[in-house]
Amino acid sequence: MDQNRKKISNRLRRIEGQIRGIQRLIEEGAPCIDILTQVSAVTSAMKKTGGAIVSNYMKTCIEESADNPEKLNEDFRAALSRFIDLS
Repeated sequence: MDQNRKKISNRLRRIEGQIRGIQRLIEEGAPCIDILTQVSAVTSAMKKTGGAIVSNYMKTCIEESADNPEKLNEDFRAALSRFIDLS
């Protein structure tokens, strides 16, 4: 696994831990503000992770998939549109 993918994987593991923490807060009846603060942190972390995935994709996957650039472009546009919620 290359260094960028390892960093992304580590980010996702941290986010997974944050989500488990939110579940615990809910189960323990924590104050709403504490739960929402953690939800906000996870949302931000997911956006940053998505950005890192897009960046990694642009650097590596596009180069590796040069055999069918039209299909790749179409797929990438669709995925990017879903990520930034333009559709």
